[in-house]
Amino acid sequence: MELKVKDIDISSGGPLIAIMNHKDAKMLDIHVMDRIKIRRRHKVETVVVDIAQSDKLIPKGRLGVFEEVLSSLKIRNNDKVDITIARKPLSINYIKKKLDGQRLSKQEIDQIVWDIVHNKLSAVELTYFVAACYTNVMSTEETILLTKAMVKHGETLRLNKYPVVDKHSIGGIPGNRTSMIVVPIIAAAGYCIPKTSSRSITSPAGTADTMEVLANVAFSIKKMNDIVLKANGCIVWGGSLNLAPADDKIIAVERPLEIDAESQLLASIMAKKHSVSSTHILIDIPIGRDAKVKSMFSALKLKKEFERIGKRLKKRIKVIITDGSQPIGNGIGPSLEARDVLWLLKRDPRRPLDLEKKCIGMCANIFSMVGAKDGSKKASDILNSGRAYQKMIEIIKAQGGKEIAAEDIPIGKYFYDILSSKNGKVREIDNISISRIARIAGAPHDKGAGIYLYKHVSDKVKKREKLFTIYAESEREMEYAKEAAKKSRVFNIK
Repeated sequence: MELKVKDIDISSGGPLIAIMNHKDAKMLDIHVMDRIKIRRRHKVETVVVDIAQSDKLIPKGRLGVFEEVLSSLKIRNNDKVDITIARKPLSINYIKKKLDGQRLSKQEIDQIVWDIVHNKLSAVELTYFVAACYTNVMSTEETILLTKAMVKHGETLRLNKYPVVDKHSIGGIPGNRTSMIVVPIIAAAGYCIPKTSSRSITSPAGTADTMEVLANVAFSIKKMNDIVLKANGCIVWGGSLNLAPADDKIIAVERPLEIDAESQLLASIMAKKHSVSSTHILIDIPIGRDAKVKSMFSALKLKKEFERIGKRLKKRIKVIITDGSQPIGNGIGPSLEARDVLWLLKRDPRRPLDLEKKCIGMCANIFSMVGAKDGSKKASDILNSGRAYQKMIEIIKAQGGKEIAAEDIPIGKYFYDILSSKNGKVREIDNISISRIARIAGAPHDKGAGIYLYKHVSDKVKKREKLFTIYAESEREMEYAKEAAKKSRVFNIK
């Protein structure tokens, strides 16, 4: 059947989709979610079909085409194309197999990942794969195969260095900007540490969001390689690098239901580390009521799996289990966290000592992994000498930024202080409420929005003393954040 293209000016964000008029679809016995092949001269693409029941959007004889299809086939509005019925991807059968609780082979996992990367699966089909792995947890062997397939179908940073150090935190804790302290310390000590980081999904800031306050974070693999060779380290956004593109698509599906299948979490982290040639990897698992990992039992189980997979991938893995019961640091939100980082590296009295303590401990573990002695002292000496700060400035400049004083980083012009209603001691801080209020205030899309904490667990508090300040860049968002703060019990004081 020959149809005329209609550019509907919509992007799916991944899957290849076209919309047929219901009369044309009936002629070929095509139904919603079937596949068709679209041919234009020598180019062919298989796409998922939706069907328009009204002639208004897609008239008979027209084919509504999403932006991804236009780009792939190099077609334009009103071009003529031929369509034929196509079979569904092979991976559909393999996803059904996993839904039935069966184990997948190397070939089957590789095919699923290939179809994900090349946008052959619809959002619904990809969701079924995520659900299958969430319900029927992958074996260690399947997880290793998934990790390797993710790496195979993405780009790789190849460094002619040894060791190549890396670190990763499971996340879920407000603040916790350890990467921006650990990277310059380790790089200043002479070790290569190419750090790829994520943007926020549900938190007030990811490491990439905070680093972006100080420097560019989106680079190609080639440019990342140049930065690492120049500065011995980097802090860049992994989403711009195409390192393990299947992982990014899986995360997008997991986000709405906040699903975090263990096998996919393991494969996601290890694939990204494998893609940058890491040889020595420190994994931080914070545990707490509001953290991603809520119990010591779950943390130890995850630790064992990381170590098992690391061994199979010939990686040196060290897993540490840390306190995730409260925010780490004082600033919550990109600019406020960036100020914390610079104050810490500059040895300013305003630096967050809890973040410093955690980072020194992480560096000590990394130094131990690479055979260096007295790791805590070594990390402290590098901080106190100013070498870590100078290395951070070197990395910032290599990534297109410039040196700036913490005080000169702009933060939201609207602010509101939350005061204690009584005397006592802080017994608990609600991480979820902290994150929600900071996001309502505008973080992370407004870099200067967020929360600055004055008190942590076990601190004594007097009535009318400041607990935290909310910052926002707009008056309206400040009003929303104030309302949210009043309805939340952020601090438990007794």
